[in-house]
Amino acid sequence: MKYHTLGRTDVSVSEICLGTMTWGSQNTEAEAHAQMDWAVENGVNFFDTAELYPTTPVSAETYGRTEEFIGSWLTKTGKRNEIVLASKIAGGGRPHIRDGQGITPQTMRAAVDASLRRLQTDRIDLYQIHWPNRGHYHFRGTWGFDATTQDRSEAASDILQILETAADLVQEGKIGVLGLSNETAWGTQKYINTAEAKGLPRVASIQNEYSLLYRTFDLDLAEVAHHEQVGLLAYSPLAAGLLTGKYLDGGRPAGSRGTINKDLGGRLQPLQEPAVQAYQALAQAHGLDLAQMSLAFCLSRPFMASVIIGATSMEQLKLDVSAADVTLSKEVLAQIDTIHRQYPMPI
Repeated sequence: MKYHTLGRTDVSVSEICLGTMTWGSQNTEAEAHAQMDWAVENGVNFFDTAELYPTTPVSAETYGRTEEFIGSWLTKTGKRNEIVLASKIAGGGRPHIRDGQGITPQTMRAAVDASLRRLQTDRIDLYQIHWPNRGHYHFRGTWGFDATTQDRSEAASDILQILETAADLVQEGKIGVLGLSNETAWGTQKYINTAEAKGLPRVASIQNEYSLLYRTFDLDLAEVAHHEQVGLLAYSPLAAGLLTGKYLDGGRPAGSRGTINKDLGGRLQPLQEPAVQAYQALAQAHGLDLAQMSLAFCLSRPFMASVIIGATSMEQLKLDVSAADVTLSKEVLAQIDTIHRQYPMPI
């Protein structure tokens, strides 16, 4: 297992991060604890969660349960200081979370305090803004995204208030560093410029979707990541399971996310099928597992800080973590480029 430093901080995280969003719905507390035990024994020191979780499905009844499972594990094992713990504040639009309010200094403080209680800890090492108040193109929003509807002064004010609140929370010891999620290149750069101008916390990372099927980060955001040293934490590196091949030809394995979140957040639709078939054929031609090839590709990207994997079984977890030992040949990488050119945006 390799380790990377988050941004310009001294926080060192494993190149594979243990994602947790199925804990509390698809996974029991005992299963979650077993995953954390095994991950730590095998070099993973980075857990990512959110107050919103679990998401399979999102519901008011399970809200916060994932953090509770992590909290009980931290208390049981006493391994808090061995873990870099990341969580997130939910943005607006979820009625069961603070009546759907957006992110303000007040809601940010309330969210941090509630997460700390559930996690049974006194600090969150990386605290992330789950999605911005002003809107964005993530969660399959590319085709309807219109930045001209955003209020310029309100967007800038939101960012300043979040940074000022983060500064207070850092000073109080409740959070370590600040991260973004589902952000754009403009948003990320605005956070950085505002922080530098005002002497406020500099963002350390950005958690956005990234996989063989969704590579928007390769463009402007990769440039920001390079010049500003803000690494990517890639979520959905297997495109919610599409890049395991299990949904090919209409497959819906029992207990899979495709039986719960029916269209996998808009990913499971006809345009993805030929792309997945092409990547499957490439993997098979080189004696590779499709999931491992997909994760190894993400791990090879120069802007990658950590790849977030999620598993509902120990078998899946072990397969995903073992991708850290897979190095893709120049030939495979070249053929991935060819397929990407043919299917640049299949989800």
